[in-house]
Amino acid sequence: MANDTNIFAELIAHCKEYGYIFQSSEIYDGLSAVYDYGQNGAQLKKNIRDYWWKSMTQLQDNIVGIDAAIFMHPTTWKASGHVDNFSDPMVDNKDSNKRYRVDHLIEGYAEALPEIDAKAVLVAMDALLAKDDYAGLKKLIEDNKIKCAISKTCNWTDVRQFNLMFSTAFGATAAENEGDNIVYLRPETAQGIFVNFLNVQKTGRMKIPFGIAQTGKAFRNEIVARQFIFRMREFEQMEMQFFIRPGSQMEWFNYWKAERKSWHESLGIPAEKLRFHNHIKLAHYADAALDIEFEFPFGWKELEGIHSRTDFDLTQHQTYSKKKLQYFDNDLNEQGKPIGNYVPYVVETSVGLDRLFLTIMSLAYNQEKWIKEDGTEDSRVVLKIPAKIAPTKLAILPLIKKDGLPEIARSLLDDCKGSFMCFYEEKDAIGKRYRRMDAIGTPFCVTIDHQTKEDNTVTIRYRDTMLQERIALADVKKLVLEKTTW
Repeated sequence: MANDTNIFAELIAHCKEYGYIFQSSEIYDGLSAVYDYGQNGAQLKKNIRDYWWKSMTQLQDNIVGIDAAIFMHPTTWKASGHVDNFSDPMVDNKDSNKRYRVDHLIEGYAEALPEIDAKAVLVAMDALLAKDDYAGLKKLIEDNKIKCAISKTCNWTDVRQFNLMFSTAFGATAAENEGDNIVYLRPETAQGIFVNFLNVQKTGRMKIPFGIAQTGKAFRNEIVARQFIFRMREFEQMEMQFFIRPGSQMEWFNYWKAERKSWHESLGIPAEKLRFHNHIKLAHYADAALDIEFEFPFGWKELEGIHSRTDFDLTQHQTYSKKKLQYFDNDLNEQGKPIGNYVPYVVETSVGLDRLFLTIMSLAYNQEKWIKEDGTEDSRVVLKIPAKIAPTKLAILPLIKKDGLPEIARSLLDDCKGSFMCFYEEKDAIGKRYRRMDAIGTPFCVTIDHQTKEDNTVTIRYRDTMLQERIALADVKKLVLEKTTW
């Protein structure tokens, strides 16, 4: 684990050095748990998002996508339960004044214990969380003498709840009448789907079962945001709510459970790095829930949630809005049964785009060393990002900056850049340029040399194997398209 921790720190540094992720507002010493995506990170993030969107909408017959606003009517969050219940147990150390999320504090302590002891502590914690037993949680912390990382003391406050929603004032009269103009930055994208259920169903003439997908920013005032982009205060979700007949929820829950794990594997994530974790404590509205977990360098953590939410969400919004959110099911009548008019049940799939980004980068980051034919050691740092989602697909590199080679290279660039992202570079020796492209994660490099002028062939180099071969200049675009198109 210590070695994994070192590698993770090196990955974070690599992300900054090669334009993937920067600390937000870094020139002002940064903003805690908020990050900016650089030129390569923004493109990789877009590629992952586009693949999810295509998989959910274009390749599905009964799922459509929307883009709901971040700001929503405040009653939305009252109906959803976020105003009253969207909180985490927290505890403060009286000596350091440092605040901890209780489950994170206990989990961090358990990581240093032998496996059997760690399991006992975590089982006890889960049982107390399930009962909302805050006095019991404080006793568990004190009995195990869990210390603050800063003060090294066990001097704790009582455990209490902490609401995670950001609020802001809305409208021109906000300063004068602030209490009446409070709106929230959405803590999830799902509610934008629920309040648009009838709009989409009617305009799209959708028939049950059908889904509504959405990607977008969400905001949570996390008590302790940590582990780089794994837990942030501003993040992006990719969610799909699948509307179904009451009574069919377990069938669809199991369907999406298998479907979503298979989708992650299609991204190149090894099956042995993924596992299901069933929830011990279900939300009051759910009748089944699980996480798809990934083995990050810092341990097994949630990547995607699958939840059977019953009819809670639509029923709540129907109650608070006093608008009927029901579905008239003609197919039930066609099957010789009474005509159905009901509030649909929902199965949700929700994956964090930033967490998926971190998953891809954790798998891609490799430090390689080998002995060359002359007996000397060589090494490289390479991002083996799957070619289909790599930020840049092709680097076009003229061997030298003269003799007409740049002109040929730029002609190839003009031919390819309309089909996929390309990078052009003349500076430095070709070996240094290869290493730079390895570190960025570019799967293919094409070198234009003097032989190109003679026979219209180029050298193409494959990132993962470092193998090189001569191919026709005219075949470069076709080869890259074949390797990078879903």
